[in-house]
Amino acid sequence: MSVRVAVVDDHPVFRIGLAALLDSLDGIDVVAQASGAEDARALLAGTTVDVVVMDLDLGDGSGVDVTRDLVRARPGVGVLVVSMHEDDDAVVAAIRAGARGYLVKSASPAQVERAVRAVADGEMILAPAVAQRAMAYVLGGRAGARVPFPTLTDREREVLDLVAAGLDNQVIGRRLALSPKTVRNHLANVLTKLGVPDRSAAIVRARAEGLGGTP
Repeated sequence: MSVRVAVVDDHPVFRIGLAALLDSLDGIDVVAQASGAEDARALLAGTTVDVVVMDLDLGDGSGVDVTRDLVRARPGVGVLVVSMHEDDDAVVAAIRAGARGYLVKSASPAQVERAVRAVADGEMILAPAVAQRAMAYVLGGRAGARVPFPTLTDREREVLDLVAAGLDNQVIGRRLALSPKTVRNHLANVLTKLGVPDRSAAIVRARAEGLGGTP
């Protein structure tokens, strides 16, 4: 019986290419594609799948949240995260949400195929670099620490912390040795990932999570 796969990624070129690759493999059928969090929730609610290949940065939401909701509703479905992020926070957040595998987007076609088949069989699989970082994270005693907004990069969380502290982009840029444009770009990414419309809403969310205490 074929492994039924859904691909969730907001970058059409990557999503379509990955779907075509997987669909060309013996014993794997791509039965659905989604470009965002809401599309994924709607699609997966009515589609029978064995494995969902999930990006973390979905334009209208977080792949971590979609993974958590999906695993709770359908624990038999395996989620394989394929993301550009390989930092500790992203990996730990995805695994805690219930993902069975984690690859970076630079993975080879053979690695992706192997990971999809492993996840379909109920195995846990991590890319070698990700596995090393995750192990160091755990051995370092950080596994129990709760990280606010785990889909943010460390730099984005740093910028958000300073925004929540009431600093403007010029001051934040000087504090972090970044140009104002770079600060604006980081903040734009933060707004997208948090799904909030503006800086004020981001500050409210950040302070609710304990950020903004940076002097």
